[in-house]
Amino acid sequence: MGKACLLLLLLKTCGIHTEEETRSHHGWETQWEGNNSQFPSEAWKQRLPQSIIIGVRKGGTRALLEMLSLHPQVAAANSEMHFFNLDENYNKGLGWYRQQMPISHSEQVTVEKTPGYFSSFKAPERIHAMDSSVKLLLIVRDPVERLVSDYTQILHNRKAQHKPYKSLEQILLKNGQELNTRYKAMQRSLYAVHLARWLEFFPRTQIHIVDGGGLIREPLSEMSQVERFLGLEPYLGPDNFYFNQTKGFYCLQARGHQHCLDQSKGRPHPTIDELLLEQLCTYFSEHNENFFAMVGQTFNWC
Repeated sequence: MGKACLLLLLLKTCGIHTEEETRSHHGWETQWEGNNSQFPSEAWKQRLPQSIIIGVRKGGTRALLEMLSLHPQVAAANSEMHFFNLDENYNKGLGWYRQQMPISHSEQVTVEKTPGYFSSFKAPERIHAMDSSVKLLLIVRDPVERLVSDYTQILHNRKAQHKPYKSLEQILLKNGQELNTRYKAMQRSLYAVHLARWLEFFPRTQIHIVDGGGLIREPLSEMSQVERFLGLEPYLGPDNFYFNQTKGFYCLQARGHQHCLDQSKGRPHPTIDELLLEQLCTYFSEHNENFFAMVGQTFNWC
């Protein structure tokens, strides 16, 4: 494994890339010359993922995937597949799913990300049927912040499409007082409820919890834990991250190139009524405690 990682890195330094990488949909990946460097072997092929980022939506999944993409032992899928949570895709079969994966070498870990998997009723069993040993990554953040971020994305999309929209207060407060707990963004923040389904099929040791807040504050610390979980050699270092004062969060750099997440990430949230925020914190507190007990970790939420 060590020699293979070194060879990948050396070839990467020489600027040798696969045809797949040249066709990358993400300009920065081509710019930074990615990590799918050409091996002098026919061992390059498309593989089913050995690791999947299952969620959560608006939890930091894109940042996690792009940070992982810097590692030469990682081959990351460009887009969200929605294979295990949408019947129309799942019915196309594993052959179709494999064809959506990047070309990788046997020493690399193929990673796919679809945040919708975490809250899906069907995804846990379907993923287990594909590979019961797959390693799952779950990135979480304060459920209230996640909810507001979820709403912010929907709000932005409706405004861009010139569609009518409601404030979060109008959506969440029935008769001006009672919380509308059936709102989908509320449901997505019930981490314990969703995790219980995954634990029916996978042992806790196969699910690594990434602290979304920690990934923002100290990305290297969180990513070092992810490297260990995936069995990757230590590669990411302080030089791969720099704090962007304008955006207010860490961006990535490698081989003289710099990259920040696109404008949809870190989008300013609308002002939310303080009383509503208190209600939400109170509502989620018990759910959060259940989640903490399930994962054996605590987070400073609300």
